Amino acid sequence: MNVRQLSKLIGIACLMFTSQVAGQDKNDYSNHRKKMIENQIVSRGVTDENVISVMSEIPRHLFIEESQWPIAYSDGPLPIGHGQTISQPYIVAFMTELLQPDTHHVVLEIGTGSGYQAAVLAKLVHHVFTIEIVSELGRSARKTLKRLGYENVSVRVGDGYKGWPKEAPFDRIILTAAPEEVPKALVDQLKPGGRMVLPVGPRWWGQDLLVIEKDLTGEVIEKKTLPVRFVPMVHEKERKN
Repeated sequence: MNVRQLSKLIGIACLMFTSQVAGQDKNDYSNHRKKMIENQIVSRGVTDENVISVMSEIPRHLFIEESQWPIAYSDGPLPIGHGQTISQPYIVAFMTELLQPDTHHVVLEIGTGSGYQAAVLAKLVHHVFTIEIVSELGRSARKTLKRLGYENVSVRVGDGYKGWPKEAPFDRIILTAAPEEVPKALVDQLKPGGRMVLPVGPRWWGQDLLVIEKDLTGEVIEKKTLPVRFVPMVHEKERKN
């Protein structure tokens, strides 16, 4: 299913769910978040209490268009424009748990998108540096994060394949778009003892979610976790073309 088909299904779903939120304060989605946590995240094996707590609090609906608020906490990705999506809540939780974030960590995120994953990380680590190649999304995410009070997130528009050398090395690196191969520049910017979580594989199909660890000697170890389907990660030159 491509992003256009997903958008059509979401339009239908929004109409179906509108009646369920009628009579409620349209800005109060606490019950939806509670159900999301119970039915999509905890039930599938995510156990990190910090991840669960943070995702129970963050207003996911404020990171997407208001027309999609009724299904902001549904079990699936949602389009955010420019051929990009906000990831399924379970995948956000699972990847964050795999990353094993800690309060002293400095994290690099590739693929800011709506800013939701950065917001989740910002509650768990010291600072998040996040890169988005689509300038419109980068500017929008920066405004949203600032408006919601996330002061420990720095957003930059640029080519994620290059990473953020000036702020490297990073304790943790996470990618929310899939390169066909693991970018060497990002591995180089991972601190010894660090960990990276990323989808890797052909565009749209046959991708695997990897965990990469760099030990204290600099040796890199890769481990596959589960098959996934992410939007492709693109180079700056591809974006211009």
